[in-house]
Amino acid sequence: MIEVKNLRVTFRLGERQVEAVRGVSFDVEEGECLALVGESGSGKSVTARSLVGLAGPAARVEADTFVVDGRDVRGFAAREWRRLRGRFAGLILQDALVSLDPLRTVGAEITEVLRTHGIGDRGDRPERVQRLLTDVHVPEPERRARQYPHQLSGGLRQRALIASAIAGGPRLLIADEPTTALDATVQAQILKLLAERRASGETLLLISHDLAVVSRLADRVLVMKDGRIVESGPTRTLLGSAGHAYTKELISAASGRRRMTRTAPGEVVAEAIALRKVYGDRAVVRDVGLTIRAGEIVGLVGESGSGKTTVAQLLFGLTEPTSGRVRFEGRDLSGVPERARRPIRRRLQLIAQDPLSAFDPRWTVRRIVGEALPRGADPQPVLERVGLSADVVDRYPRQLSGGQRQRVAVARAIAPRPSLIICDEPVSALDVSVQAQVLDLIAQIREDDGTAWLFISHDLGVIRDLADRVLVMHDGRVVEQGPVRAVFEHAGHECTRALLNAVPTLEGAA
Repeated sequence: MIEVKNLRVTFRLGERQVEAVRGVSFDVEEGECLALVGESGSGKSVTARSLVGLAGPAARVEADTFVVDGRDVRGFAAREWRRLRGRFAGLILQDALVSLDPLRTVGAEITEVLRTHGIGDRGDRPERVQRLLTDVHVPEPERRARQYPHQLSGGLRQRALIASAIAGGPRLLIADEPTTALDATVQAQILKLLAERRASGETLLLISHDLAVVSRLADRVLVMKDGRIVESGPTRTLLGSAGHAYTKELISAASGRRRMTRTAPGEVVAEAIALRKVYGDRAVVRDVGLTIRAGEIVGLVGESGSGKTTVAQLLFGLTEPTSGRVRFEGRDLSGVPERARRPIRRRLQLIAQDPLSAFDPRWTVRRIVGEALPRGADPQPVLERVGLSADVVDRYPRQLSGGQRQRVAVARAIAPRPSLIICDEPVSALDVSVQAQVLDLIAQIREDDGTAWLFISHDLGVIRDLADRVLVMHDGRVVEQGPVRAVFEHAGHECTRALLNAVPTLEGAA
């Protein structure tokens, strides 16, 4: 279906030329699942986007051979690429909130694909939309089709994006981190859906930093580093007997993280008392109570839509509770005017799930991180702490990979040395080796500064290794809580057991 030889993709950044892809060659065979893996910034996503003409207007794409669906696409015009996409190839991107049009409902987004490719007629398209949403396990599809992206949780947005990608019935599905924002149980459903589509003859190109996901789906793996393929082969062979040192490093990072050093918690930094939040006739948070102490990492887990992010917004003051109270450093925050909250804002930081949406697109990394530092301070030392090199400091958010953007978000949050950092999926976009580095960094900051963390994640492996205590949410309520090891090893609630059973494991690694 695809034949590529010596693919080269170069971007101009100011006066510099950046080689994102350097002489990559591979084929995609019909009916197979081919996986591209590697660290953030390795060139995976740029390679995949080039296959459908979406490398970007600033990209120069060259190749000795570049054949897609039997056609030489070198020199393709934008109109020719548009005809290729949708029917031949569907693309699932990593940032659902950015990829979906904020001014259109989910139903309108999917309907456009059907209309563009002449699928169905005006009368039966609403039913087709609901069927597609049901196929990707979106609950209440009729209601969700009428909602806008910002009204959905991160997991629901990602599923709506997948429904849009498969609406045209493409023969090839290019999935760029398709399960990044999903909790374990929903991730398992999406992986099952992708496996079903493969079984029906659809071809899958999977881009992922999650080797456990790759081990379950892929027939072959290409390992990328610094824009080059450093190793390739059948999945089981490569994971079982990797030859390249970099591949071995990725497998080692995915096979198990070290357990973090624990420190004795200090005084209470923040607490929620009987928090309740109602939107319309629906309670999304129901009588939630929690405490977070200095030097403590508290994990908050649950399925997509369980209320985790709303709890974070209530604690941070982005929305007011319908009832209940939030206290920070001994002061009531609920109902307090914004002007009165400003003096403590620097001591309470938030790392959002979608960093591209959280940044001003007109600001460089230097300005984004520098805003949180004393005037004139150099942001580079903070960026180095999160594993970013000097060459990103003058880039804009859209010029960064998903993992690089997430690391900038972490740097921005730790810059003012706050007493509490609320993290909503802060490492979800990072490959396993960089993820391990960031988790080590968080543990080190906790140890050095006594910072408290509320860590929201669908990755139970991260919570197990990092957190001191964990709260499990379901349908707006905390259904189980306690020390991490006790809750995970002796789960009492069926929701906790379902989350633990759905966690993917790395198969075939030596």
